[in-house]
Amino acid sequence: MKLRNVLISTAALVAVAAPALADAKTESFVKQNANEVLNSLNNPNLSQRERTELFSGYMEQFADFDAVSKFVIGKYARRFTPEELQAYQQAFRTYALAVYENELDAYRGNEVVIEGSTDRTANDSIVDTSIARADGKTMDVRWRVLNRGGKYQVVDVALDIDGNLIWLAIEQQAQFLALLDRTNGSADALIDKISSMTDKLKSTRRG
Repeated sequence: MKLRNVLISTAALVAVAAPALADAKTESFVKQNANEVLNSLNNPNLSQRERTELFSGYMEQFADFDAVSKFVIGKYARRFTPEELQAYQQAFRTYALAVYENELDAYRGNEVVIEGSTDRTANDSIVDTSIARADGKTMDVRWRVLNRGGKYQVVDVALDIDGNLIWLAIEQQAQFLALLDRTNGSADALIDKISSMTDKLKSTRRG
């Protein structure tokens, strides 16, 4: 995920320095929390269900799934009834967690390494990380993080899948909006599609 001018006045220098400080805090947030998320997959004494519950709990605190799910469906977030929106957001949350768990599962036991970061704005940063596997292969993961009054949360994650760095929210937005356009904004059709995608992911998960 993704970051001057040489200014003379002290005030200007302080303003320029602020984003760098924000980067350090954002990187620290990602490093600590991403490693906790990854470590939740490591305990051999946990069943698959227990591992998933622990992993999901960490991800719920780490990422803002409500914001991501609304972004993905754009204008339809305002058109769904409250009941439809709630059902859709739960389905999306389950799907997103399954994607992250499946992709990160192969890297259990390894550490998330910070490679750098870029400020999009003073409160919107992208942190680049990598995770090495025992066989020498490395996964690149990018985290888009928002700072909301000192509270950091991930609002999108890009995973290196088959050599392509794919942003989950952006990737799904085109697919979901196309489906909603075809079905006259049917929440049921979207939820059925997401549930099918989730079932397919879970069927391939290792124990």
